[in-house]
Amino acid sequence: MNKKSKVLALKYRPKIFEELIGQKVASDTIINSIKAGKIPNAYLFTGIRGVGKTTIARIVAKSLNCLNGIEKLCEKNLCMNCESISKSSHMDVLELNGADKTSINDIRDLIEFSKYGPTSSKYKIFIIDEVHQISSSAFNALLKILEEPPNYLKFILATTEIKKVPVTIISRCQRFDLSRVKSEDLFQFIKKVKDKENGNVSDEALKLIVKISEGSVRDALSLLDRGLLSLKKNKELDLSEAQKIFGYFDKSQLIEMFNLVLKGDEKKVLEIYRKIFDQGIDPKVFLNDFLELIYYFKNINSLTLESTNFSLNDEEFNRIKKISNSIDNKVLILFWQFTIKTIEELEVVFNQNLSIEMYLIRLIYLSPLKQRIDIENDQTKLSLEKDLNYTSKNDVIDQIKNITQEKKNKPESDTNIKAENRVIDSFKNLLDICNEKKEIKLKYELEKNVNLVNFERNRIEISFNENLDKSFVKELSSKLYEWTGERWIISFSKEMGQISVKQRADDNKKKLINDIKKTKLYNNFIKKFPDANLNDVILDEEDEDR
Repeated sequence: MNKKSKVLALKYRPKIFEELIGQKVASDTIINSIKAGKIPNAYLFTGIRGVGKTTIARIVAKSLNCLNGIEKLCEKNLCMNCESISKSSHMDVLELNGADKTSINDIRDLIEFSKYGPTSSKYKIFIIDEVHQISSSAFNALLKILEEPPNYLKFILATTEIKKVPVTIISRCQRFDLSRVKSEDLFQFIKKVKDKENGNVSDEALKLIVKISEGSVRDALSLLDRGLLSLKKNKELDLSEAQKIFGYFDKSQLIEMFNLVLKGDEKKVLEIYRKIFDQGIDPKVFLNDFLELIYYFKNINSLTLESTNFSLNDEEFNRIKKISNSIDNKVLILFWQFTIKTIEELEVVFNQNLSIEMYLIRLIYLSPLKQRIDIENDQTKLSLEKDLNYTSKNDVIDQIKNITQEKKNKPESDTNIKAENRVIDSFKNLLDICNEKKEIKLKYELEKNVNLVNFERNRIEISFNENLDKSFVKELSSKLYEWTGERWIISFSKEMGQISVKQRADDNKKKLINDIKKTKLYNNFIKKFPDANLNDVILDEEDEDR
């Protein structure tokens, strides 16, 4: 293949250790071990795609078999061994793909082939890429030869999923965890490549490429290649054009959307999202970028612009810092949990776009809720973390919002309610009115599923059990307004509070039955009627209240 026609990822593939980017520790260790003659039986390289696992495997193979030795490793004028290894055609260096050679029979053939020494070099080397994909029985077949191979045989294994490789295999290898390439190093590298290719690309566009590639050199080169090919003659690939080419939206749009979510501007939030969606953004990518933004809002005061790895420019960084000062951290934590849950939801919904829009609307309603509750009551704030568990108590969110925002937004239905201006000064008084008004369902919830913590004028503090009806708070607040003509704050407490009215009545009844059974009258009755038993007693209203 003509060198000019090669894709950039192949054209600029490192050929010696010095050309490797971001893997200096691994390179120095391997070079020192070869120079000292302490070469392991097997190397194991692990890391994300595009950080150099296969590349470094080939460089190690060349280092072991180069006719000039490790001190003068071929760079330009390649020796016979280095040239054939570079072309993957060396008789003694066999490259295998774990996805193709998965069975035990493939590994047995490999072991059988290893019995024969090298033909034209010092070492016979087996490079197995994506080794995690071979079968369990194949791994077992490898164990013995990995531990005690012939002196001329070396293994080099590479994988993106180290957790799938048995520990027994890992323990027989010298392991190197190749890290993601740092953003600054990757930026400088692709900038040099751009200059060599005479590409007209702005630094901001290069930084976007670095951001999208997530530390993968191969991804960065592939994106740069794509960008250069899309350029018209004498035209610069700037940030705006790069965003169109790579389907990436401007981070400032997301920051503006986040700000509008906090302000509760539903219309503008959806307008911005639909513009982003029209740019071709994938819903999962959008949510992951939203998660990243939440992280920055939460931790911006402990970060520097450089530590954001080109995710933010100066203007975006300063804007996040300014907005973050007015946001409660607990709101951001709630947003984070909610976003994670929505990512999971995308797996089961048909129209992911509609799901994202509903997600944003729900965030709008969560945001003012939290800020309002923090002002109203510390105990309510604490209970929100406990009770608004998304998987089981998400319906309570809407209930509390109705209460905490009533002073700002008076429900339309209130204009049709004629207040009775009654005084409700105790929990018992409330139950009596429920009974009088034949609000049986509400009375049932108050008696059975509510534990009173505190009752005072226009304020009720309670805890509740899991059986409480989801519309309870809304119904109770509406009735209280109807009966008293005043707004009531209904807050949830982390305290257990008093036992429920129903439980107290049951306990009183059990105690009364036990007391009766201890009386002389009852014992005399049982003597005459031994099959009899006292199962229940009927209490008058005064007894029930005690």
